[in-house]
Amino acid sequence: MAGMKGLLKKGLGEMGFNAGGGVINWFPGHMAAASRAIRNRLKVADLVIEVRDARIPLSSANADLQPQLSGKRRVIALNKKDLANPNIMHKWIHYFDTGKQDCLPINAHSKSSVKKLLELVEFKLKEVISREPTLLVMVVGVPNVGKSALINSIHQIASSRFPVQEKKKRATVGPLPGVTQDIAGYKIAHQPSIYVLDTPGVLVPSIPDIETGLKLALAGSVKDSVVGEERIVQYLLAILNTRGTPLHWKHLNNRRMEGIRYDSEQRHEYNLKDLRPKRRNLPNKSDAVYIEDLVWEVQRALYLTLMEFRGNAEDEGDLENLIDQQFGALQKAMKIPHKASEARLMVSKKFLTLFRTGKLGPFILDDVPHTDAESCVVTHKE
Repeated sequence: MAGMKGLLKKGLGEMGFNAGGGVINWFPGHMAAASRAIRNRLKVADLVIEVRDARIPLSSANADLQPQLSGKRRVIALNKKDLANPNIMHKWIHYFDTGKQDCLPINAHSKSSVKKLLELVEFKLKEVISREPTLLVMVVGVPNVGKSALINSIHQIASSRFPVQEKKKRATVGPLPGVTQDIAGYKIAHQPSIYVLDTPGVLVPSIPDIETGLKLALAGSVKDSVVGEERIVQYLLAILNTRGTPLHWKHLNNRRMEGIRYDSEQRHEYNLKDLRPKRRNLPNKSDAVYIEDLVWEVQRALYLTLMEFRGNAEDEGDLENLIDQQFGALQKAMKIPHKASEARLMVSKKFLTLFRTGKLGPFILDDVPHTDAESCVVTHKE
């Protein structure tokens, strides 16, 4: 990983993730007020559901809240498990288990997945449910990890399981971080009364290192405009290359990698933004074939450039040259005719959308730490 570390230091070293400003000021004013409100409500919470991104189980933790959260009944919900590598997920579950911390991978849009989470929450509240007339569950997490989607799924399940007195509310859901900016309470049950608080996503005032900041940006927890899409994609390509991921894609479909492809019946330009979850008509067959073709062209471009690479990925100069070649290959694969300055931005935006929607496959970007288990929910270890 020496090449990637060198590339980060060389090309991205001027980035400063801090509240005071500098090159990057990513900590909006509303986050400071929200942090204070969350801390106050945590004091009276009976249980906390800490939502993290399953692709970055450590990097998506709010380190500033960990000391307070460690003293509460807590469940760590690793959301977006459908986007995370299942071959590695069991190692993370074991990691948290050895630290005596309840952890459950979930998909906030799956009722069966959320039901398992609710069962675990009820089990942990069982010891106090008999003596407390009102119980408070807080949902916390950094921006864009799926807290509001989880709240909505909980409402749908709880409305059929428990009598709900007032009309059910829905939390606002959006593809960008910072959509939820107020702390709202939702009554999901009575006898005893159980309230769930959805809170705004809050990052720490100072991100510990550049790589953690880039992982948060790659997962969408920091707005793209703050870091820059090209920087984020440079980092993603560095990860893929140093792990040799494109070489593994060949085994998925040898015919496509050898250049044999299939044309859709009605080829047209399909907006990749439509892959993001929102209320809309589902893509038709032609759309699906177009996206499938695009993914294979992208994977094939990265596979060929890495296969033909004769340099050393551990050398920052060689790795930088490879990534430059891959930007050009991706531009051709995506059929982007723009000028060089515009093309890299267009390539970056499309490539990020493919990654974030899982079209390039499932990933876990954090490495399972080889450290004392007690540190698993408090610190970030590389």
